[in-house]
Amino acid sequence: MKFNKEKLIKEAQQILVNNRRGKFSIPCSKLYPFQWNWDSGFVSLGFGHFNKKFAIEELESLFSGQWQNGMVPHIIFHSEKEKTYFPNYDFWGTEINAGASMKPRTSGITQPPVHGFVLEELVKQNPENEEILAFAKSIFPKIVHSHRFLYQYRDRDKDGLVFIFHPWESGRDNSPLWDESLDRIVIDPAKLRPYQRKDNTISDPSERPTQAQYDRYVYLLELGRVNAYDGPGIAAESPFLVQDSLINAILIKSNQSLINLGTQLNIDTKEIEEWQQQSLKTYQEKLWNEDLACFTGYDLRSEKQIKHKEIGGISSLFAEIPNQEQAKKINDYLMSLHHRDYFICPSFDVDSPLFDSKRYWRGPIWPQMNWMVHQGLKAYGYEATADIVKADLLELVSKLGFTEYFESQKSVVATIDKGYGGENFSWTASSVIDLIYNQ
Repeated sequence: MKFNKEKLIKEAQQILVNNRRGKFSIPCSKLYPFQWNWDSGFVSLGFGHFNKKFAIEELESLFSGQWQNGMVPHIIFHSEKEKTYFPNYDFWGTEINAGASMKPRTSGITQPPVHGFVLEELVKQNPENEEILAFAKSIFPKIVHSHRFLYQYRDRDKDGLVFIFHPWESGRDNSPLWDESLDRIVIDPAKLRPYQRKDNTISDPSERPTQAQYDRYVYLLELGRVNAYDGPGIAAESPFLVQDSLINAILIKSNQSLINLGTQLNIDTKEIEEWQQQSLKTYQEKLWNEDLACFTGYDLRSEKQIKHKEIGGISSLFAEIPNQEQAKKINDYLMSLHHRDYFICPSFDVDSPLFDSKRYWRGPIWPQMNWMVHQGLKAYGYEATADIVKADLLELVSKLGFTEYFESQKSVVATIDKGYGGENFSWTASSVIDLIYNQ
């Protein structure tokens, strides 16, 4: 399918500008009215191609909510008047942590640490821009501090892999990966703090997490709050404790980007290099599953791999973690999906009974993930597959609009006229801009 690239870029740039709120961006109107952590990383990447000032302000606004312990929260509530989202800042109650940001208010958990590789991309886009270089030097220690938080507070076994205690931290809220861990949680409605979710009144409920899943999300939020969101009780008590393949791959990728930038900017990176050496070793040894021919997550409660093939393990390509043989197996899998008439890359194993091509992270295509997989495939020399991943996303956007995520079955796409989730979505726009510019 041929695309009008100039038209796509123009539309994408307008979406990013329209989603600006002061000096930060929202993912989309109505559904996500605040600033989200990894969303803003991709937004900055998109702005870097046509508005350097906005690219810088996006990350500066995000890090204005960084906690004293280094955590960059997954939501920054720049407005305390906006009441169309649950859970809002008051439900999180982060004032329980003395080092939490109080202005702006924030959530109490984090998200995939994309900021290191985003910063490197911004510098690559503008290698001689003094403003970008000065910004890189100023935010560099803040990004390092955010990685330090993960290794200090979220590396239970000191093996170089960090854990998440809430599915929202993974960025893949309702992935089937979490089903077994979440099923351990027995909900007593009488003890659960009353709440009223709002996402399923704005978006199609069939595309959103179920109510049973949401009850467990709130349960884990409460566990975090009781432990001030960084206490040792989280690792000791949480029934959900996972070394996630995606968040660790992105951490490894961002570590390497910081090491690269440190060389360029004459900044000492010894601490990061020590983290990186251990993380790479343990990721490779602990998370590869030969039967699946992919990397997996690891459940620290049951002390076993989470044996599902999904986008997190595939994202290891982006961090250049696989050896050549492993990378070939992942590439072969992606090509098999292509030949079976799937757009690639679905977020979950299409052959699993848990696959759902419409419901959030249980099978649809996600734009920012295609961006990462595209980059990873190119790093290993799989240019043909990378071109397919890129073309698939551009075709979906051209046909179905700049939505949050997309149907992965080509037979279904032929029968619909719009994508899923939020409309005029920021990271979809940014992914399209960068993919087209870097052709």
